[in-house]
Amino acid sequence: MSTLEADVRELWERKQNDAVDARSAGTDELATLDEFVAALEAGDVRAAEPADGTWEANEWVKQGILLNFGLRETRPREYGGVTYNDVLPLADTSDYGDRGSRNTPDGTVVRRGAHVGSDCILMSPAFVNIGAHIGDGTLVDSCDTVGSCAQIGENVKLGANTLIGGVLEPVEDAPVIVEDDVSLGAGCRVTSGFVVGENSVVGENTLLTPRIPVYDLVEEEVIYGELPADRRAFTRFVESSISDHELFEGGAYKPAVVATDLAQETLEATEREDALRE
Repeated sequence: MSTLEADVRELWERKQNDAVDARSAGTDELATLDEFVAALEAGDVRAAEPADGTWEANEWVKQGILLNFGLRETRPREYGGVTYNDVLPLADTSDYGDRGSRNTPDGTVVRRGAHVGSDCILMSPAFVNIGAHIGDGTLVDSCDTVGSCAQIGENVKLGANTLIGGVLEPVEDAPVIVEDDVSLGAGCRVTSGFVVGENSVVGENTLLTPRIPVYDLVEEEVIYGELPADRRAFTRFVESSISDHELFEGGAYKPAVVATDLAQETLEATEREDALRE
């Protein structure tokens, strides 16, 4: 256990036992929180990490984020000529250019405690919350929201008006995961700890949540809570169990996600292109 982790866990226990609060937190407690936030921004600690093929939450990291809300006092701050009230200032983005990242003006907000990697693009207006981790080479497009603790991989494309939900509590639950080389079409919603497997392409306006079934046509199974790697996914509607209710003349339907083999579809598209050229 690192010194920082031990300090956060000890501070969490004190907070749970009402031994410290925002009014009594002193220099030592705030120094621990400052070190923790800096580690989040540097990518040295993360709210979730892969382990044995699955993603697991780092409870102590989520505890540290909650401590920043519980042990810091809310006060007025300035951003773009507007006064807002929060426990932390917004992230310092002055070093983005040094590592090839850019955030366009007029509404792009990165909260302190969020990690933004190298060669990233954040288009305005976009919002990246505390605890989020955005990998190198990723695009966060206009009107996107990346929720607290969400883990976004490298070379990901989040289409415009995409919502990546946050999962801060309970601390033992893994947040939303979007793995490397994923492309999410405009208007997608990914919520409640859903995992989008690497190298997948998701069609516009697709809702990915553990409550909606994924019909994986590759393995020929219905799964929940994840989209396997190397899939092309899109929304379709399937018959609902309440179809026989008298109020639903003509049947009732519910949304579902259909996943097909991305590699096969890419090959077929290439073959069609070759045929057209011939």
